[in-house]
Amino acid sequence: MPICPRPSLRSGVLAGAACLLPSMALAVALEFPAPASTTATRREPLASHALPVGPWQDGQVPSRVLEGPLEQTAWRLAAPGMTTLQILAPLRDQLDRAGFRTLWECETDACGGFDFRYSIDVLPEPDMHVDLGDFRFLSAERTGGDGPEAVSLLVSRSAEAGFVQVVLIGAAPPAAPPPIPESQAAPVAAIVRERADAVLQPSGLATALQANGSAVLEDLVFGSGSAELGPGPFATLAALAAFLKQDPARRAVLVGHTDASGGLAGNTALSRARAASVRERLIAEYAVPATQITAEGVGYLAPRASNQTEEGRARNRRVEVILTSTGTAAPIP
Repeated sequence: MPICPRPSLRSGVLAGAACLLPSMALAVALEFPAPASTTATRREPLASHALPVGPWQDGQVPSRVLEGPLEQTAWRLAAPGMTTLQILAPLRDQLDRAGFRTLWECETDACGGFDFRYSIDVLPEPDMHVDLGDFRFLSAERTGGDGPEAVSLLVSRSAEAGFVQVVLIGAAPPAAPPPIPESQAAPVAAIVRERADAVLQPSGLATALQANGSAVLEDLVFGSGSAELGPGPFATLAALAAFLKQDPARRAVLVGHTDASGGLAGNTALSRARAASVRERLIAEYAVPATQITAEGVGYLAPRASNQTEEGRARNRRVEVILTSTGTAAPIP
């Protein structure tokens, strides 16, 4: 377990425990105001992370979804009697000097209290202790050579120690996947075509919705690591718009899904954002009434294939439409 050195005098200034927090995306040198040791670390080469940028309200925490290499570390500080602000303030100043811009900062009730704590991704007790009556949070961002780099700090304490969780996520492009062997390329392509053909036509989508109550919008394309829907056009959106507009009493919900790479909070936020992007396209370009369609996200909680293979993960990354009210008109012929 890495342990930071005890405070020492440097040029007459009392310095805390200086630790380099290595990350696959970026490195931030943070000098803690007391001796500190790591209690837990989680690293992922490519993950989605929902960076909180506002207080808990209306059942959720406003977040900015980022993707990239992720490192989440919990630290225990030998700081009895030190307040959470005494711990956070010097770390905040160091981030500011490193070029990070604070996006949001809060304390306990202003964050949302209990609801905020249990809506964000936190390493478990006892590695990261959070006193529900005394904690602070800060999120910040800077632009690096490969895109935005973000950091969040969650600070709390017990009677004997201080606790800091540092989450680092940086925009590093993922490695290119290995080429599919020629002997496998044709079968894989055939599988993709087979599952998509049934819903790419208006009649196929309408039939699936009437018969099963749901259908996957197989032809949608999103930018790498982005919730923004590609330019299209997409046959399934045109079909879905026609189906909904045929009967104003029909109601549907778009549900975003991800694979199991990364944490649940980040994947849930990303899946919801992608579903919302599809909803916005249907309203803006296909004139679907906003009252007829909503957007939700469930992250990786409803897989339709194994997450142990690349093909399975690709199948799990999808947006599905679920019919919640069938309306009164006959289905599209």
